Amino acid sequence: MRILKNLRALMTSGAGIVVGMGDADSDPDPVRLFQAWFKAAQKSGLFLPEAMTVATASPEGKPSARMVLLKHADEQGFVFYTNYGSRKASELEANPHASLLFHWPILQRQVRVEGAVKRVSREESADYYHSRPRGSQIGAWASKQSSKLDARSGLEQRVADFEREFGDGEIPLPDHWGGYRIVPERIEFWQGRPFRLHDRIIFERDNPTENWKTHRLYP
Repeated sequence: MRILKNLRALMTSGAGIVVGMGDADSDPDPVRLFQAWFKAAQKSGLFLPEAMTVATASPEGKPSARMVLLKHADEQGFVFYTNYGSRKASELEANPHASLLFHWPILQRQVRVEGAVKRVSREESADYYHSRPRGSQIGAWASKQSSKLDARSGLEQRVADFEREFGDGEIPLPDHWGGYRIVPERIEFWQGRPFRLHDRIIFERDNPTENWKTHRLYP
């Protein structure tokens, strides 16, 4: 399977850099374009094409960034899940705006998403939580994400304690765990081209009820 993935990755390396991107007004829906690019990334042989950087900032404007996994993307926004006690969550609660970055080097493509952030419903969080492996559900209870941990053994002991507490029964959704949805206000598609004359196409809107406006940027 690994050999097939590597061959697929080699065959798709640099795809699209000669043809490039058509004008943005050929399809005024950036979410539909993102979904097409995401499917291409999934087929390319990339490991974890759903990996994305989430950048947040404190109320004082101090930035921080980390990698997470995209779990859902549609017209409503881009969803990921986390511990609500984590640093990213604390910053999002205080300053509910974020930037996402997808980088698919085999395809020489990037997508940047900026927008306001809100929690997903508890029902939506529960549906996703219960679809996760049992070990990941236990882990959500055991980890005090972003808190100081004196030794690895402390985390392992908490895992063992919760495994014993829940036994073989259903593991409930923790109050401190759930999803965030980034509602996009700006999406940039970047396609690598020869001699660094890249394609950059921007979609922007002031609120989710408006139509998207689009234009190109110099590379």
